[in-house]
Amino acid sequence: MADQEKNRFSARAARYARVGANVGGVAAKIAATRFFGIGLDRGKNAIELAAALGGLKGPIMKVAQMMATIPDALPPEYAAELTKLQSDAPPMGWPFVKRRMTAELGADWQSKFAEFEHKPAAAASLGQVHRARAHEGDALACKLQYPDMQSAVAADLRQLDWIFSIHRRMDPAIDTSEIGKEIAARMREELDYEHEAKNVALYRIMLAKTPEVRVPKVWPALSTRRLLTLDWLEGERLLAFKEHPLAVRNRLAVAMFKAWWHPFSRHGVIHGDPHLGNYTAFAEDGEPGGINLLDYGCIRIFPERFVGGVVDLYHGLLKNDRDLVVHAYETWGFRGLSRELIDVLNIWANFIYGPLLEDRERTIADKVKPSEYGRREAFSVHRALKEKGPVRVPREFVFMDRAAIGLGGVFLHLAAKLNYYRLFNEAIEHFSVAKVGARQKAALAKAGLAHAE
Repeated sequence: MADQEKNRFSARAARYARVGANVGGVAAKIAATRFFGIGLDRGKNAIELAAALGGLKGPIMKVAQMMATIPDALPPEYAAELTKLQSDAPPMGWPFVKRRMTAELGADWQSKFAEFEHKPAAAASLGQVHRARAHEGDALACKLQYPDMQSAVAADLRQLDWIFSIHRRMDPAIDTSEIGKEIAARMREELDYEHEAKNVALYRIMLAKTPEVRVPKVWPALSTRRLLTLDWLEGERLLAFKEHPLAVRNRLAVAMFKAWWHPFSRHGVIHGDPHLGNYTAFAEDGEPGGINLLDYGCIRIFPERFVGGVVDLYHGLLKNDRDLVVHAYETWGFRGLSRELIDVLNIWANFIYGPLLEDRERTIADKVKPSEYGRREAFSVHRALKEKGPVRVPREFVFMDRAAIGLGGVFLHLAAKLNYYRLFNEAIEHFSVAKVGARQKAALAKAGLAHAE
């Protein structure tokens, strides 16, 4: 045990040194240019930071990609470069996989499967997925975590401040301290596959009456804290349908809308990772019938009052009720808002809620590339906050914002035309904070998860 702890400490120390040297070098250069009054080439430094992170692989890349999809967490030049990063960590070879599976399920682990493919079907920043088959004949997806990920994540999260310090030194209009805390909390949760298994159970409960969205089943006897075995859901990637008829693309977009808004508006839960790889389209009678929701590591559970604030802001904007708008912001956790700051926040609110306020079929945003969705509005808000701010972004707001942007990006990829007003009003029909709280409490208890405070 002592040797194991020593090795774990050594791995963490080595990781810490590598991340610190790479990212810290970029941050130090930025600090020096500001100290000596030298003009800062933000584009060049953004490329250097992306190169530093890209050479590390692993969880720090996942953190960087998260930050790149949260509007205004970083200056736009940095966000643009970090979105290009790919979590293409090299997969574990078969001898390594056998040792890891033995550690999780015991020496006789192979006898617990009818089949287990040696080559991974997918490899990402925290682990890889192998196709397998149960003795009952079911197709399985076995998600196996890479070794020593706890140490890697611990080291990488300690360096998160380096990245945020870049933002503070260059543009202090937005206080990003709560963003860092929220990212760290979600990253630690993603390491615990027992927690993710409970998230899967929660989504099976919440979407049980939503046939357009399929949620896999967990296989507890073949799962541990570092191994998660789920049903393998057959499907095609969503981008394969970009050239299909509008009716097909709209069907998939409606399924995406329901997969996101229904759990949130009725149970106060969102899927916080908008990556396109987390969804595939399933077929019914040869045509896409809806989506498979594949990954449940990044799930955010909100207090019911926060959900109430989201609905209040919608009604405030719809009725042009400024008092209700301010009440919504305060419910979310924004503090000390002046009239000018409220006007600035409304720029962003009108962008996010805009499609939900018009009772007509429309795109989510006209003539906007998916990778640029929300960037122009975030820039306008940021520019205004430099004069009126700073403002602290509440912790609960972080993944709500990120998921909304990611969802909009999917709608743009599909070029869907929907009546978002009617879809949203269907989702919040008969809404009340008390109902959300009661539903959430019951669903979380059934899934074995803690109630949001």
